[in-house]
Amino acid sequence: MSGACLVTINPSTPPRHAAIAAAQLNGQRPVLPGWRGEAETGSPVSVVIVPGWRNSAPGHWQSLWAERIAGALRVEQEDWLQPHRSPWVASVEEAIAAAPHPVILVAHSLGCIASVHAVEQLRDKQTGLIAGALFVAPADPERRALFEDFTPVPANPLPFASIVAASSNDPYCPIRMASAYAKSWGSTFVRVPSAGHINVESGHGEWPLGWALLGALAALAPVQAQAA
Repeated sequence: MSGACLVTINPSTPPRHAAIAAAQLNGQRPVLPGWRGEAETGSPVSVVIVPGWRNSAPGHWQSLWAERIAGALRVEQEDWLQPHRSPWVASVEEAIAAAPHPVILVAHSLGCIASVHAVEQLRDKQTGLIAGALFVAPADPERRALFEDFTPVPANPLPFASIVAASSNDPYCPIRMASAYAKSWGSTFVRVPSAGHINVESGHGEWPLGWALLGALAALAPVQAQAA
Protein backbone atom coordinates (compact mmCIF):
# COMPACT_ATOMS: atom_id res chain seq x y z
CA MET A 1 0.00 0.00 0.00
CA SER A 2 1.25 3.42 -0.81
CA GLY A 3 0.86 6.01 1.87
CA ALA A 4 -1.67 8.73 2.61
CA CYS A 5 -4.59 7.60 0.46
CA LEU A 6 -7.42 9.72 1.90
CA VAL A 7 -11.03 8.69 2.41
CA THR A 8 -13.34 11.19 4.11
CA ILE A 9 -16.38 9.53 5.65
CA ASN A 10 -19.46 11.70 6.06
CA PRO A 11 -21.69 10.82 9.04
CA SER A 12 -24.47 9.71 6.66
CA THR A 13 -22.23 7.36 4.65
CA PRO A 14 -23.35 3.72 5.07
CA PRO A 15 -20.53 1.53 6.45
CA ARG A 16 -20.73 -0.70 3.38
CA HIS A 17 -20.00 2.26 1.08
CA ALA A 18 -17.16 3.41 3.33
CA ALA A 19 -15.52 0.00 3.13
CA ILE A 20 -15.85 -0.01 -0.65
CA ALA A 21 -14.23 3.43 -0.88
CA ALA A 22 -11.30 2.42 1.31
CA ALA A 23 -10.64 -0.79 -0.60
CA GLN A 24 -11.11 0.64 -4.09
CA LEU A 25 -8.40 3.22 -3.46
CA ASN A 26 -6.03 0.27 -3.44
CA GLY A 27 -7.56 -1.53 -6.42
CA GLN A 28 -9.10 -4.21 -4.21
CA ARG A 29 -12.57 -5.69 -3.86
CA PRO A 30 -13.66 -5.20 -0.25
CA VAL A 31 -14.95 -7.84 2.10
CA LEU A 32 -18.20 -6.43 3.44
CA PRO A 33 -19.61 -6.41 7.00
CA GLY A 34 -20.48 -10.12 7.04
CA TRP A 35 -16.78 -10.89 7.48
CA ARG A 36 -16.08 -13.46 10.22
CA GLY A 37 -12.34 -13.92 10.42
CA GLU A 38 -11.02 -15.20 7.10
CA ALA A 39 -9.17 -13.32 4.41
CA GLU A 40 -10.66 -13.03 0.93
CA THR A 41 -8.60 -16.01 -0.25
CA GLY A 42 -10.11 -18.18 2.48
CA SER A 43 -6.81 -18.22 4.36
CA PRO A 44 -7.29 -17.92 8.13
CA VAL A 45 -5.99 -14.88 9.95
CA SER A 46 -5.69 -14.21 13.68
CA VAL A 47 -7.10 -10.94 14.97
CA VAL A 48 -5.10 -9.40 17.82
CA ILE A 49 -6.97 -6.63 19.64
CA VAL A 50 -4.77 -3.98 21.26
CA PRO A 51 -6.62 -1.61 23.62
CA GLY A 52 -5.26 1.76 24.64
CA TRP A 53 -4.86 3.59 27.93
CA ARG A 54 -7.29 2.40 30.65
CA ASN A 55 -8.29 -0.60 28.53
CA SER A 56 -11.52 -0.86 26.53
CA ALA A 57 -14.76 -1.15 28.50
CA PRO A 58 -17.25 -4.00 27.95
CA GLY A 59 -19.37 -1.84 25.62
CA HIS A 60 -16.39 -0.66 23.55
CA TRP A 61 -16.29 -1.85 19.95
CA GLN A 62 -13.00 -3.65 20.63
CA SER A 63 -14.61 -5.69 23.40
CA LEU A 64 -17.63 -6.48 21.24
CA TRP A 65 -15.43 -7.56 18.34
CA ALA A 66 -13.35 -9.76 20.64
CA GLU A 67 -16.53 -11.68 21.42
CA ARG A 68 -17.65 -11.81 17.79
CA ILE A 69 -14.43 -12.96 16.09
CA ALA A 70 -13.60 -16.61 16.64
CA GLY A 71 -10.11 -17.07 18.06
CA ALA A 72 -9.47 -13.37 18.59
CA LEU A 73 -6.62 -12.60 20.97
CA ARG A 74 -6.76 -9.58 23.27
CA VAL A 75 -3.64 -7.92 24.63
CA GLU A 76 -3.64 -7.52 28.41
CA GLN A 77 -1.40 -5.06 30.24
CA GLU A 78 -0.31 -5.34 33.87
CA ASP A 79 -0.83 -1.61 34.38
CA TRP A 80 -3.48 0.09 32.27
CA LEU A 81 -3.32 3.39 34.16
CA GLN A 82 0.45 4.08 34.18
CA PRO A 83 1.60 2.97 30.72
CA HIS A 84 5.26 2.35 29.96
CA ARG A 85 6.60 1.48 26.56
CA SER A 86 8.70 -1.59 27.35
CA PRO A 87 6.04 -3.75 29.08
CA TRP A 88 3.25 -2.55 26.81
CA VAL A 89 5.20 -3.36 23.66
CA ALA A 90 6.28 -6.72 25.08
CA SER A 91 2.62 -7.63 25.67
CA VAL A 92 1.80 -6.87 22.04
CA GLU A 93 4.74 -8.97 20.85
CA GLU A 94 3.64 -11.88 23.06
CA ALA A 95 0.14 -11.80 21.60
CA ILE A 96 1.50 -11.76 18.05
CA ALA A 97 3.78 -14.70 18.85
CA ALA A 98 0.87 -16.65 20.36
CA ALA A 99 -1.33 -16.28 17.28
CA PRO A 100 -1.64 -19.45 15.16
CA HIS A 101 -2.06 -17.53 11.88
CA PRO A 102 -0.78 -14.29 10.31
CA VAL A 103 -2.08 -11.45 12.44
CA ILE A 104 -4.35 -8.52 11.76
CA LEU A 105 -3.78 -5.97 14.52
CA VAL A 106 -6.86 -4.04 15.66
CA ALA A 107 -5.51 -1.23 17.83
CA HIS A 108 -7.04 1.81 19.50
CA SER A 109 -5.49 4.98 20.91
CA LEU A 110 -2.20 4.33 22.72
CA GLY A 111 -2.51 0.71 21.62
CA CYS A 112 -1.77 1.92 18.09
CA ILE A 113 1.52 3.43 19.20
CA ALA A 114 2.48 0.34 21.22
CA SER A 115 1.69 -1.79 18.17
CA VAL A 116 3.90 0.25 15.86
CA HIS A 117 6.75 -0.01 18.35
CA ALA A 118 6.22 -3.79 18.42
CA VAL A 119 6.34 -3.92 14.62
CA GLU A 120 9.66 -2.09 14.67
CA GLN A 121 11.13 -4.56 17.14
CA LEU A 122 9.88 -7.53 15.14
CA ARG A 123 10.84 -6.14 11.74
CA ASP A 124 14.20 -7.93 11.51
CA LYS A 125 13.25 -11.06 13.43
CA GLN A 126 10.69 -12.80 11.27
CA THR A 127 8.61 -11.86 8.23
CA GLY A 128 5.01 -12.82 7.66
CA LEU A 129 3.91 -12.60 11.30
CA ILE A 130 1.65 -9.61 10.63
CA ALA A 131 -0.71 -9.47 7.66
CA GLY A 132 -2.37 -6.12 8.32
CA ALA A 133 -3.41 -3.50 10.87
CA LEU A 134 -6.39 -1.29 11.62
CA PHE A 135 -5.25 1.67 13.71
CA VAL A 136 -8.16 3.63 15.21
CA ALA A 137 -7.83 7.05 16.84
CA PRO A 138 -4.06 6.78 17.42
CA ALA A 139 -2.86 8.81 20.39
CA ASP A 140 -0.24 11.54 20.14
CA PRO A 141 2.11 10.72 23.06
CA GLU A 142 3.65 14.18 22.91
CA ARG A 143 0.37 15.74 24.06
CA ARG A 144 0.33 14.02 27.47
CA ALA A 145 3.22 13.64 29.89
CA LEU A 146 1.78 10.27 30.93
CA PHE A 147 2.50 8.91 27.45
CA GLU A 148 5.92 10.45 26.85
CA ASP A 149 7.68 7.10 27.29
CA PHE A 150 6.21 6.12 23.91
CA THR A 151 8.05 8.87 22.05
CA PRO A 152 9.40 9.08 19.47
CA VAL A 153 6.74 7.34 17.44
CA PRO A 154 8.26 5.11 14.72
CA ALA A 155 7.87 6.66 11.28
CA ASN A 156 9.04 3.86 8.98
CA PRO A 157 6.64 2.47 6.34
CA LEU A 158 4.88 -0.65 7.59
CA PRO A 159 5.57 -3.88 5.67
CA PHE A 160 1.88 -4.82 5.44
CA ALA A 161 -1.53 -3.39 4.56
CA SER A 162 -2.89 -0.89 7.07
CA ILE A 163 -5.67 1.62 7.64
CA VAL A 164 -5.61 4.60 10.01
CA ALA A 165 -9.09 5.80 10.99
CA ALA A 166 -9.18 9.07 12.91
CA SER A 167 -11.68 11.69 14.00
CA SER A 168 -11.60 15.38 13.17
CA ASN A 169 -12.15 16.30 16.84
CA ASP A 170 -10.20 13.66 18.79
CA PRO A 171 -8.97 15.17 22.09
CA TYR A 172 -6.00 12.77 22.18
CA CYS A 173 -4.62 13.45 18.72
CA PRO A 174 -5.10 16.30 16.21
CA ILE A 175 -6.32 15.10 12.84
CA ARG A 176 -3.17 16.48 11.18
CA MET A 177 -1.02 14.24 13.38
CA ALA A 178 -3.12 11.16 12.60
CA SER A 179 -2.77 12.02 8.91
CA ALA A 180 1.00 12.33 9.34
CA TYR A 181 1.10 8.90 10.96
CA ALA A 182 -0.79 7.43 8.01
CA LYS A 183 1.55 9.07 5.52
CA SER A 184 4.72 7.84 7.24
CA TRP A 185 3.36 4.32 7.85
CA GLY A 186 2.04 3.96 4.29
CA SER A 187 -1.54 3.53 5.50
CA THR A 188 -4.86 4.35 3.91
CA PHE A 189 -6.18 7.30 5.94
CA VAL A 190 -9.89 7.39 6.80
CA ARG A 191 -11.07 10.74 8.19
CA VAL A 192 -14.24 10.43 10.27
CA PRO A 193 -15.79 13.85 11.04
CA SER A 194 -16.67 14.69 14.65
CA ALA A 195 -16.32 11.18 16.09
CA GLY A 196 -14.37 12.12 19.22
CA HIS A 197 -11.99 9.41 20.40
CA ILE A 198 -14.08 6.72 18.67
CA ASN A 199 -14.90 5.00 21.94
CA VAL A 200 -17.87 4.39 24.22
CA GLU A 201 -17.81 7.97 25.50
CA SER A 202 -18.20 9.32 21.96
CA GLY A 203 -21.07 6.94 21.23
CA HIS A 204 -19.14 4.24 19.38
CA GLY A 205 -20.16 0.86 20.71
CA GLU A 206 -20.69 -1.69 17.95
CA TRP A 207 -19.25 0.79 15.38
CA PRO A 208 -20.37 -0.76 12.06
CA LEU A 209 -18.08 1.53 10.04
CA GLY A 210 -15.03 0.08 11.78
CA TRP A 211 -16.29 -3.46 11.24
CA ALA A 212 -16.65 -2.71 7.53
CA LEU A 213 -13.14 -1.26 7.40
CA LEU A 214 -11.79 -4.39 9.07
CA GLY A 215 -13.48 -6.44 6.38
CA ALA A 216 -11.97 -4.23 3.69
CA LEU A 217 -8.54 -4.66 5.26
CA ALA A 218 -8.96 -8.44 5.17
CA ALA A 219 -9.17 -8.18 1.38
CA LEU A 220 -5.73 -6.56 1.32
CA ALA A 221 -4.01 -8.57 4.04
CA PRO A 222 -3.42 -11.93 2.33
CA VAL A 223 -1.50 -10.35 -0.54
CA GLN A 224 0.77 -8.57 1.90
CA ALA A 225 1.28 -11.69 4.03
CA GLN A 226 2.28 -13.81 1.04
CA ALA A 227 4.71 -11.17 -0.19
CA ALA A 228 6.52 -10.88 3.16
